[in-house]
Amino acid sequence: MKDYMVRATAADGAIRAFAVTSKHLTEEARKRHGTSPVMTAALGRLLSAGTMMGAMMKGEDDLLTLQIKGDGPGKGLTVTADARGNVKGYPEVPVVALPSKSDGHLNVGGAMGNGLLRVIKDMGLKEPYVGEVDLQTGEIAEDLTYYFAASEQIPSVVGLGVLVDKDGSVLEAGGFIVQLLPFTGDDVIKKLEGSIATLEPVTKMLARGFTPEVILEEVLTFFDVEVSGTMPVQFSCNCSKERVTKALIGVGKKNLRDMIDDGEPIHVNCHFCNTDYTFEVEELKEIETCSRDS
Repeated sequence: MKDYMVRATAADGAIRAFAVTSKHLTEEARKRHGTSPVMTAALGRLLSAGTMMGAMMKGEDDLLTLQIKGDGPGKGLTVTADARGNVKGYPEVPVVALPSKSDGHLNVGGAMGNGLLRVIKDMGLKEPYVGEVDLQTGEIAEDLTYYFAASEQIPSVVGLGVLVDKDGSVLEAGGFIVQLLPFTGDDVIKKLEGSIATLEPVTKMLARGFTPEVILEEVLTFFDVEVSGTMPVQFSCNCSKERVTKALIGVGKKNLRDMIDDGEPIHVNCHFCNTDYTFEVEELKEIETCSRDS
């Protein structure tokens, strides 16, 4: 099954919901960054959240960035997503070895430690919106649930999961976000709380072959779910040698001349997709001629 996301509503529009399967994009991220199982789980959870939160953005060119900075051995994660299902991300430390928790789950909270969750929304305004909260557990889903309540005043339930095989590859990945819109009645809230209380972990639902539609039916079991749209999602980085060249033009003639005088090629790495770009000395000389800096 290809990765995709669904949008839905329930309770006569009082609830909006998103669900995603992200196995392939998470596996793509794992391969690109060479992540260990616990960091694969951490990055995969944040990538899933990014795809759904990106879809909440209204403008086609709006960009969402999720950042986690912690004092754990994993140090942090960064994910960027747009409203069209494109997402990319990277870990600060790709390889972290930690014992699993007592329930057998990977210890993502231990890898992240204590720290901050930052949500940045670039909507083409003069300044981007920035929301920041303390990490509650470092397990990401709970931290995002807290963020929505504390920073956006939207009661939400977030579920995220990544199932990693014995060889480190991704077996399943995905999640859901369910939000109560303003003036939701107490009866709707009680029904939702009842269904959440008996809900299986996301990884178990994914392992049973649940699609995003079925996941939302499970989460919203006491409501009629109306799917309003579907969207393919994918790991996608817009870096290119041309874009890196433009960045090098911006460093100025003096810095470019220093690179040329070293007489060695330079290597530029994209953090998001881990692609390396090499510029030979002759290429640097050509770039120098394009620089306007005196």
